Amino acid sequence: MIKSLSITNYALIDELEIDFSKGFSIITGETGAGKSILMGALALITGQRADTGVLKKPDKKCVVEGNFLLDGYGLQSFFEENELDYAHESILRREISPAGKSRAFINDTPVNLNTLKELSFKLIDIHSQHQNLNLNQSEFQLKVVDSYAGNIDLLKEYQFIYTKYKQLKNELNELKNQAKTNKEDFDYLSFLFDELEKAKLIDGELEELEEEAKTLNNTEEIQHNLAIIHNLLNEDEFSVLVKMKEAHQAANRIKNIFNKIEPIEERLDSTFIELKDIAEEVELTLSNIEFSPERIEYVNSRLDLIYSLQKKHNVISIAELIKIKDDLDEKLQNIASFDEQIEKLNENLSKNKIKLQKLAEKLSRRRLKTFPDIEKYVLEQLKHLGMPDAVFKIKQEKLNEFSAIGIDEISFLFSANANIPAQNIGKVASGGEISRLMLSIKSLLSKSISLPTIIFDEIDTGVSGEIADRMAKIMKKMSENMQVISITHLPQVAAKGDTHYLVYKEKTKQTTTTNIHKIEGKQRINELAKMLSGENISKEALENAKVLLGK
Repeated sequence: MIKSLSITNYALIDELEIDFSKGFSIITGETGAGKSILMGALALITGQRADTGVLKKPDKKCVVEGNFLLDGYGLQSFFEENELDYAHESILRREISPAGKSRAFINDTPVNLNTLKELSFKLIDIHSQHQNLNLNQSEFQLKVVDSYAGNIDLLKEYQFIYTKYKQLKNELNELKNQAKTNKEDFDYLSFLFDELEKAKLIDGELEELEEEAKTLNNTEEIQHNLAIIHNLLNEDEFSVLVKMKEAHQAANRIKNIFNKIEPIEERLDSTFIELKDIAEEVELTLSNIEFSPERIEYVNSRLDLIYSLQKKHNVISIAELIKIKDDLDEKLQNIASFDEQIEKLNENLSKNKIKLQKLAEKLSRRRLKTFPDIEKYVLEQLKHLGMPDAVFKIKQEKLNEFSAIGIDEISFLFSANANIPAQNIGKVASGGEISRLMLSIKSLLSKSISLPTIIFDEIDTGVSGEIADRMAKIMKKMSENMQVISITHLPQVAAKGDTHYLVYKEKTKQTTTTNIHKIEGKQRINELAKMLSGENISKEALENAKVLLGK
């Protein structure tokens, strides 16, 4: 339950602190006093969006803080899953900065808005006139049935399998599309792969072939010039080697009588040896160069093949062509395995579908089983609320496909009057009738779900005094199992509260401020009398107020 609420710098509120009691609490106040502001501030800690427009003083931050008692509601697992510190008294806080930045905290630990919203959903249900519209929605109607049937854990199990089922279906469809596209390309990809495979490409081959092509295509010129080099070095009596040998001999003859010639003689000897080696290597190279038309044709043909493959695949190296060949090989293998993959996915999908079908049917049976009890309870409440001829039925239709909530579509059918067929609620119910129907359903849920607090924001609008009194008795009964807070304009409802809070405005020349305090005794009698007769409280109104309070 909510133990206390603190609000700072929100709308018309400067600073406000209020302690709430267990049981049935009432909040009243004149129109425009700020009851809706109070609910707006409370909505912030339930994760609703806000902007700087809520700041009373635009240069200061807004802070809304709720202190909740959590014992007995099994929320420890939520705190563990979200790595939060659990405490018997836990604080939910929301801050809005002047710059518009929103921050949320649970027990002083920063959390995202979804986490705050998820926890607050387990702690408090704020029922407003706007929420009455939910009664027309199939999703809300199904949630009512599942809550009463105790299907929450079963529905979670179903939704886990359903998510997996959807993933498998998406994977299968994607794989089938890939298989169709790739199988259409199979012949072309096979042709590309075979072309590269037959080429028997070797990394580094291109450079060697290009060098060999230069040699083969210029054999005659190379041979001619190598012959010139060889002749100049070693072929006649005037060759370089003959002259070098003579020079070396001349130096050798005088080295015993002229010491300075010795290093020159050594250099001549070394040069002669080097030139002789060059001459032999040139001769060997010349003898190994042969003109071969067949080899020229092969090398040029090989180069043409490589160049054409490079151009075709838009690459500049053999290494890239080899990589393309390997990728094509992998693609072809994948295409060949598509049938096997599809078959395996179909098998998994079939197993998953069987599990899903069983859970969906179990959900469906459990839902259907609750219909008579829900219908009976709601009709009893409606009869008590002045609708003795009301008809309320729950209709179940089977869906053709699995959905996130099973294979059922649930509809609440309603008629407020005899001899008028029950139809979808939105078509036949007035505002007052919807309020009474929603209260009946909330009363039903209070018996089946463990919710700490419910707030009714003027649920009694549009009903008579007698019906309001009966609505108040239902809320009072609900407060035996949970904390119930009702914002009301009706004295019949206000009188039933265990605790009564008054919202009021305080005006000065500079500003208007909303405040709230608990009223008891004479103050409460006067407030009820005012609600009965207006600002000018009559003696009769005071007496009626006392009667309403049982005094």
